[in-house]
Amino acid sequence: MKRLVFLSISIVMMIMMMIVDSSIAKPAPFLIPMPETFRQGEIIMGVSNKFKFTATNPSADLSASFSRFHDLIFAHPVKDPEAYSIILSKLIIDVKDTGVPLQLGVDESYSLDVSNNSTEATLKANTVYGALHGLQTFSQLVTFNYHTRSYQISAPIEIKDKPRFQHRGLMLDTSRHFQPINTIKQVIDTITYTKFNVLHWHMSDTQSFPFESLNYPLLWNGAYSEAEKYTQLDVAHIVEYARQRGVRVMVEFDMPGHAGSWCVGYPDICPSSQCKEPLNPAKNATFELIDGLLDELTGNGKRGGGLFPDDFIHVGGDEVNTACWTSSSEIKTWMSNKNLDAKGAYEYFVKRVHDSAIKRNRDPVNWEEVFNHFGTNLHPRSIIHIWLSRAALARVVAAGYRAILSNNDAWYLDHTDTAYDKYYMNEPFKGITDPKQQALVLGGEVCMWAETADTCNIFQTIWPRAAAAAERLWSPAEWNNLDEFRPRIEAFRCLLNKRGVAAAPSRNQMARNSPNNP
Repeated sequence: MKRLVFLSISIVMMIMMMIVDSSIAKPAPFLIPMPETFRQGEIIMGVSNKFKFTATNPSADLSASFSRFHDLIFAHPVKDPEAYSIILSKLIIDVKDTGVPLQLGVDESYSLDVSNNSTEATLKANTVYGALHGLQTFSQLVTFNYHTRSYQISAPIEIKDKPRFQHRGLMLDTSRHFQPINTIKQVIDTITYTKFNVLHWHMSDTQSFPFESLNYPLLWNGAYSEAEKYTQLDVAHIVEYARQRGVRVMVEFDMPGHAGSWCVGYPDICPSSQCKEPLNPAKNATFELIDGLLDELTGNGKRGGGLFPDDFIHVGGDEVNTACWTSSSEIKTWMSNKNLDAKGAYEYFVKRVHDSAIKRNRDPVNWEEVFNHFGTNLHPRSIIHIWLSRAALARVVAAGYRAILSNNDAWYLDHTDTAYDKYYMNEPFKGITDPKQQALVLGGEVCMWAETADTCNIFQTIWPRAAAAAERLWSPAEWNNLDEFRPRIEAFRCLLNKRGVAAAPSRNQMARNSPNNP
């Protein structure tokens, strides 16, 4: 009888062990973007319900990030992880230099080590911005176990990581539809999840001019309404909010085309009341206004100063229809006196704006048409933003210019019928084999044009498709297998939803469609 009882107890214990083993089964490593090198073992460690981040070289930015990541990772109320033999209690963050300014080319590398026989993990980086990327990776490696009611991580983990491209961005249009401050901040939060590091803020366009200029205060008469404007305090807040999260803000004021809203407050800088754009190149007042605006944006040309401290400033230059110039007697007379045709007047405008930006210690960025028209006549510091023709990228870098890729057939988010697979397979180095020319490809951006997007639908338009471009810009080129990527983007979409982001189903034929029936 005693032996029977002993056998019964043994069987029960074996069953309990099987249940525990099943409950702490190793989850799949669904990381996006994939690190440069990544090794993960199969030993399941619990994560303490009193888990802490600590810094060996503390800074305000790091301290603020710890509370954000704690809330991001540990969304569930938890029990003490009793089912695990090893409990991870701390991540030690070791940053070499916490004072490095955020600009293109800042060191974003990091290493992450989680031992399977230690209660402490280590994250090392040369800068705060590398550490932030490492924390993003860590946030995807910690998972919640619904059986144990606690968090866990598979170990050991060894990661060494750095981005493939320096410029990895999302362009946000706030002119076609106004995007409230909180929406912009939420966009910034979400792009950091995939290690994007640039918010390209398309501030103004034909439809509206929401920016407050103190030098030219009538400019924001071109806003949609009194409630759809950004004060300079708003702008400074957003730029600093982004910086704290490792995101550069590159502002764009599109000119001379797409500038009809400027004429509401200052009609004299436009060809006529009936024909408002491109801006009038025949009047000094046009360039005086542009100079005054650039002074505000750059802090009178201070490197790293002004409302937008970034070294780059986007000055548009796309879709310039010169019909308003050739129909204006004033502008035709000016062109004749300068021995210019309409194309020459367009080049005059572009070069004068470039000179103004460079004088203020900013490198000018232009859309592709500027290179298509003027080629190597442009200043060597010019940066060309490709959007029309994928093949133009190779021509631009062959001519010695730096470039940013946003070809509209693959990386335009408003093209809601473009599926994530095309985003993923859009290889920036396609057709570019010379290492010196490859080095001129700064990276790329996905573009969120807002003709049909505002707060109600912007996040399901961006996500999860933007994640495919994010991996293309961060991870080694060898990560290019769609079959392997598919379960990861599906899992990442679920992660976004759990984080409160309205990401659309990854398999939708149209980005904003509702989910299929259960």
